[in-house]
Amino acid sequence: MRSICCGELRTSAIGANVQLCGWVDRLRDHGGVIFIDLRDRTGTIQITVDPDKGKDLFNTAESLRNETVIQINGKVRSRPDEAINSKIPTGEVEVLAERIKILNSVTTNLPFSVSIHDEESIKEEIRLRYRYLDLRRERMNNNLKLRHDTVKTARNFLEEEGFIEVETPVLTRSTPEGARDYLVPSRVCGGEYFALPQSPQLFKQLLMVGGIERYYQVARCFRDEDLRSDRQPEFTQLDIEMSFMEQNEILELNEKLIANIWKKTKGIDIPIPFPKLTWKESMDRYGTDRPDTRYGMELVETSDLFAQSGFKVFSKAISGGGCVKCIAIDQGNASISNVRIKPGGDIFSEAQKAGAGGLAFIRVRENEEVDTIGAIKDNLTTSQIHELLVRTSAKPGDLILFGAGPTDIVNKTLDRIRQFIAKNLNLISESDLSNKWNFLWVVDFPMFEFNSDENRLEAIHHPFCAPKTEDIGEAKSLWQEKLPNANAQAYDLVLNGLEIGGGSLRIHNPELQKNVLEVIGFSSKEAEEQFGFLIDALSMGAPPHGGIAFGIDRMVMLLANEDSIRDTIAFPKTQQARCLMAQAPANVQNKQLEELHIASTWVDPE
Repeated sequence: MRSICCGELRTSAIGANVQLCGWVDRLRDHGGVIFIDLRDRTGTIQITVDPDKGKDLFNTAESLRNETVIQINGKVRSRPDEAINSKIPTGEVEVLAERIKILNSVTTNLPFSVSIHDEESIKEEIRLRYRYLDLRRERMNNNLKLRHDTVKTARNFLEEEGFIEVETPVLTRSTPEGARDYLVPSRVCGGEYFALPQSPQLFKQLLMVGGIERYYQVARCFRDEDLRSDRQPEFTQLDIEMSFMEQNEILELNEKLIANIWKKTKGIDIPIPFPKLTWKESMDRYGTDRPDTRYGMELVETSDLFAQSGFKVFSKAISGGGCVKCIAIDQGNASISNVRIKPGGDIFSEAQKAGAGGLAFIRVRENEEVDTIGAIKDNLTTSQIHELLVRTSAKPGDLILFGAGPTDIVNKTLDRIRQFIAKNLNLISESDLSNKWNFLWVVDFPMFEFNSDENRLEAIHHPFCAPKTEDIGEAKSLWQEKLPNANAQAYDLVLNGLEIGGGSLRIHNPELQKNVLEVIGFSSKEAEEQFGFLIDALSMGAPPHGGIAFGIDRMVMLLANEDSIRDTIAFPKTQQARCLMAQAPANVQNKQLEELHIASTWVDPE
């Protein structure tokens, strides 16, 4: 149907007769000569329609609408010097049309322009409703090509390292850890349900027990959770598991994988090894376990300075088991006004969204003088001010913002403020957005955190992470006692403030696995019902093993310099977990529900 693609034509093809297929990107009539920009997945080429080639040919060209699908026969020739378009690869040549065949017409109004020449902003809901049109646009076409190249590069690297791809089940059983499951009722096993996998976690561990040793999978995963710009109800992860490797060996291999992906897809050399921060260091310095290290403004601990302060907001927070931390802000040429920090201001609002009641602040002047509002100024001694300025390295003109209260709220508040101000003050330049890649391993996560709603401990990652050996010791009798305060052999890979992958060494001792399940509230009976098959497998010669999973959607989002993973997925869902194009989810017939032995209790609020 075609002899060559539109974007492949160069000066070497001059004089050749070609047959092209594609969409009409744009039509221009210049004094009797018609120019058609013909587009396919490889790019565009200019087609020239000369009236001297025949009236029928010219009339056909005149009748074309944008996005009409056509076939062109013609001869490649040089463009005149004054008509060369250096902005596109095919800009030195054009095709003189000799025949135009309409393969399919556009018979309705287009909801938006697809042309690469139109940079209009299109509402996302319109783009998602007509996703098939959106995919024709250069931006989405390039993003999906980048996604393909990313996965292809990962596959090639892992297979060279001896990994094999194994598919794991999509219909499995529901487990109580993690986000909500998507449930699938069984027709043949009435009253019972499958669950779509949140990850292939247990199956990949069983593959290690099965002696596969080096496994990977481009896995579809499903989580029924509240959505954000970097989350979807169904997503894709690059899942990797390996036996007989220590943590540092796993990190080293995955650094090479990431460097390989960035080199092959972006032409960028990523320096390895990546820096490491323990979870505690990350929380202390940045207030988060996924810090953006492209700029400063690190959190500074000041609780010891203000424990006996007359400023009750600080002293009460500390005596109540909380803390006082601050960040120093070099405002540059854009001064942050008091109005923005006080109630009603945008910075105050960000603090409130993180759970804080507000922010205290001081402004640094010359000779270690400070300005502020309210009781804080009257309760700062000269020595406290001096020590504060030393710790924060604050200089005249800087602003210091304080968070006081429970440590988790203070960390969350200052992390949010830090990110908000960095964007507001343009601390990350436009060139940094696409060229600065600050990879970071966060390691040594706590095994558990306390769930106050359920009054129990729960696993921070999942209950299959191995604890650090030095934290629990060799004596099995002490495992139950030491586990609640142990750190996990877990690691997350963070890039520019986003987690792009996470993993751990796994528990391969069945008794230790039982102990961990007991710590998070499973009775022996519940553990057997939910995870008996895993515990049985671990008791039959399970090797030491560990792995990691990378979020493909999020990784490609960063590679493409997009703000949302929806722009890296062919057919994504909205933040309400709906597909606007296919109008899913949708009602089904009662007959279908009866066959599945279920009935809906849903009552429309209206």
